[in-house]
Amino acid sequence: MTTVLDLPEDVLVELLSLLPARDLVRACRLVCRQWRYVVDLTTLWKRKCQREGFYTQNLDRSITDWKIFYMLCNLKRNLIKNPCAEEKFRHWKLDKNEGDKWKIEDLPGAHGNMMPDPKVHKYFVTSYGPCLKSQLINLQKEGYWNQLMDEKRPEIVVKDWYSARFDCGCRYELTVRLLSEDYIVLEEFHPEPVVIEQWSDAMWREISHTFQNYPPGVRYIWFQHGGQDTQFWAGWYGIRVTNTSITIGPLTRL
Repeated sequence: MTTVLDLPEDVLVELLSLLPARDLVRACRLVCRQWRYVVDLTTLWKRKCQREGFYTQNLDRSITDWKIFYMLCNLKRNLIKNPCAEEKFRHWKLDKNEGDKWKIEDLPGAHGNMMPDPKVHKYFVTSYGPCLKSQLINLQKEGYWNQLMDEKRPEIVVKDWYSARFDCGCRYELTVRLLSEDYIVLEEFHPEPVVIEQWSDAMWREISHTFQNYPPGVRYIWFQHGGQDTQFWAGWYGIRVTNTSITIGPLTRL
């Protein structure tokens, strides 16, 4: 009688590619020598990529490890929680909250414009005193194991959107740090603050940075942004921020 252990390799690849990656690595690989061999095959992970929409033909020559490529694609999502103020200030640490403090407003806001992304409906806005807020991302808790970060060092892409009111000048600040297990700064993105003059076009603008070839040992990502108005008006005339994202994944430039 034929059992699943007697199936030809191509049939096994097709069947096993239907299973979750976690089961393949933690259970199926331990069944027998043949299954371990099949689970380690490039063709199996390439098939999983095809099944889940991660595969395009132009990737064939650039992917050296389809298993890792699949894992990164499967994990990829926005690691910033509550990026568009839909949950008020949940998940954010208010590092500086001066003047009339941080506030949440609905787009487009007074003397403002709508976001290019119609799915974004709210933004965080600063006051006349320094306003900064942050999140600390624990990579291991998000599924990015130490060996993956140290050996593969996948791209870390940071994006943030900011805007001013038409009638008031303001200042925007951003700092992103890659931290070790002991919170030592291994790499940092800290551009010069953006100063927007009064009577600007009040358009939303995106700032973006990609960390590549960073040192091994990255265990946390610390993100902080904010600013204030430059005319010290009571109320909420400072920089507006929303739609923040941090993603980790392979070949994000393709």
